[in-house]
Amino acid sequence: MSTFFIHPSVVTAGNVSLCEPCRLVALCLFKGLLLTWLILPGDAAAADPYAAARDRLVRERVASAGVTDARVLDSIRTTPRHEFVPVSQRERAYFDMALPIGSSQTISSPFIVASMTEALDPQATDKVLEIGTGSGYQAAVLSPLVEHVYSIEIVQELGEQAKQTLTRLGYPNVSTRIGDGFLGWPDAAPFDKIIVTCSPESVPQPLVDQLREGGQMIIPVGERYQQTLYRMTKQDGKLVRQPLRPTLFVPMTGEAEDERQLKPDPANPTVINGDFQQAAQGDQKDLVDYVPGWYYGRQVQRVSENGADGTEENSAAGDQAFARFTNQTPGLSSHLLQGIAISGLDVSMIRLAGKCRTSDVQKGPTSEAMPMVAITFYDKLRQDLGTFWIGPFRGSRPWRSSSRLVRVPPQTKEAILRVGLFGATGTADFDEVSIQKVD
Repeated sequence: MSTFFIHPSVVTAGNVSLCEPCRLVALCLFKGLLLTWLILPGDAAAADPYAAARDRLVRERVASAGVTDARVLDSIRTTPRHEFVPVSQRERAYFDMALPIGSSQTISSPFIVASMTEALDPQATDKVLEIGTGSGYQAAVLSPLVEHVYSIEIVQELGEQAKQTLTRLGYPNVSTRIGDGFLGWPDAAPFDKIIVTCSPESVPQPLVDQLREGGQMIIPVGERYQQTLYRMTKQDGKLVRQPLRPTLFVPMTGEAEDERQLKPDPANPTVINGDFQQAAQGDQKDLVDYVPGWYYGRQVQRVSENGADGTEENSAAGDQAFARFTNQTPGLSSHLLQGIAISGLDVSMIRLAGKCRTSDVQKGPTSEAMPMVAITFYDKLRQDLGTFWIGPFRGSRPWRSSSRLVRVPPQTKEAILRVGLFGATGTADFDEVSIQKVD
């Protein structure tokens, strides 16, 4: 089946009226027939070789993870993400993962883009401010859903490239500029909605001022590797916060980063809540798949019982907890992630460790779809330097400790720690996940 992508901005209502000469109707019909003749079902791949990949992405990774807005799903399905990533990354363009786009920046995963867009509740009359243009992909996804998008990028090279891409692909209702997103775009204010695709430690006041009364802001706020995505609604001049999910975004640079009070220590990497003792508090309890210290949880829950060794002594000592991952659909995600500050110049080797218990675990559709604890290292440009793991763990087995020494590439600037089933089926419990610097 042939799939055609026509950007909504190209189709305008009222350009052709019923009273115009019938030859226009005949010409339109002829063009439609000509397209049908020229693009046969067997030529679908030639017309749009990425269409099937986008459909699969939406079906298996975005909709299955909880995004339900049909307009948002359709925009993800029709926006050519491969056009917004470097040529070297195109083969991974429709994987549900963040990818490096240069200048130490990344393009967010399709699920996160879809989730943030849905949370924004875009309306056809909305004027939206985006902070952090990046590749331009988020602006492209928003374009058919709103009246106009104003997008700011602090990195000149990225901003210029995004503008060229958006212009070439035909997004006339997206305006871009180079500047510090902390300051917003006062000339175009007020905005109905603001979406921030980089993380400050706290909300910049200029953005609060430029949001109209009753307007909404979607923004990740927090420490460098411990952030929460919020929906904030402006009421009586102040922001009312609603937490949506833990997350990890690149930092908002410029004035926002200069004012950051809490900064990570890459010379002493550590795992936050690796023993899963910390429970959700307050409004965090309403978040689905939320485990404090971790983000992007899928099909996971914090379970409190005897702990990893199951002894009565530990049970009597207080609350013992672990993370439980359960999945019955081969290939469906079930995991937790955590960002780690680590410098390869200060840390040459670590010990990666954890405890695991499995029940009826079966391998998923790929060789990597098995329970494990994995760590991936990245350089200053967020290029992948390699992944190392303990596991995989199969079948049914009691609690067992595992560990291994891992040499840290000297170019390392940060890492992502991953725990879960990763597409396998069954149940896997993890506890006492840690990394320890080895001198």
